[in-house]
Amino acid sequence: MALTISIDAMGGDFGPGITVPASLDCLRNNPDLKLILVGDSTILNQHLGENLSVFKDRLTVHHASQQVEMHESPSKALKNKKDSSMRVAINLVHEGLADACVSAGNTGALMATARFVLKMIPGIDRPGIISALPSVFGHTHVLDLGANVDCTAEHLYQFAVMGNELVKAVENIESPRVGLLNIGEEDVKGNEQVKTAAKLLENSSLNYIGYVEGNSLNAGNIKVDLIVCDGFVGNVALKSIEGAAKMISTLLKEDFSKNIFTKLAGLIAYPVLRSFKDRIDPRLYNGASFLGLKGLVIKSHGGADALAFKTAIEIAEIEVKQDVIRRISEQVEKSLTLSKSA
Repeated sequence: MALTISIDAMGGDFGPGITVPASLDCLRNNPDLKLILVGDSTILNQHLGENLSVFKDRLTVHHASQQVEMHESPSKALKNKKDSSMRVAINLVHEGLADACVSAGNTGALMATARFVLKMIPGIDRPGIISALPSVFGHTHVLDLGANVDCTAEHLYQFAVMGNELVKAVENIESPRVGLLNIGEEDVKGNEQVKTAAKLLENSSLNYIGYVEGNSLNAGNIKVDLIVCDGFVGNVALKSIEGAAKMISTLLKEDFSKNIFTKLAGLIAYPVLRSFKDRIDPRLYNGASFLGLKGLVIKSHGGADALAFKTAIEIAEIEVKQDVIRRISEQVEKSLTLSKSA
């Protein structure tokens, strides 16, 4: 299946120095992939060099005269940066010239621009950010990870419907186990927003397993395929996990570097430590999807290296192949029909 992805090549902390090598790696690995690199053509051509001719049938540079800065306000970017690499890359999806867009740029600006250009799927009030996080069971998808600080119970229900369909598509799971993040598993716990959302999920066709606590994000007693929460809670949880992983890595390096004996112990333990690092490597989980839009947009971490950005592009490839937007749209419409008839 041939597919085309537009890349905001100027976005992120490192711009073309990361986006170009990652894009070239993806082209080498997938002969059916076509990429449109959007940004300053002079700069991009310098980074690409002879690769422009090597991949001449599958690689295109699309010039954009502006760039959205990482700390620029979303409203300013939307109003004043109409020819930014971010905006043009999203426009290509809207125009049907690309099947998906990948950007490591400013999250707020990317969300605002994508929502303005692509519009929302009918029946969905707000877009949500979903990504997979490593767990003892492999990984767990979580949303919302920061798009919406304040959510109603209906918003949480909509997130569950969309996230459920995405997990079914990309994980090939017939009936994903869906949990609602709460401060306890007991029915009496939680705020009214969560309790009301739980009732909506209980009456839905989803495989809702009830409340799950924060430990279920990585190491709960049972496997959960999708965990739903509002963006405030989700983003705090995500940053806490990232911080804990960094702390563990730093402390291990310090302890194994104390003296000759700990260094020898580290050498002996290296295969195990390497395997552990590979299992929780955040670069292999980079790439969050904006659900609820009429087009595919994947957000890479701003500080991503080439491997991490490549992972984000690969996520876009999978979601295009699995026709995620159509599947979510159909499921949302079906869900709305059922709720009206209930």
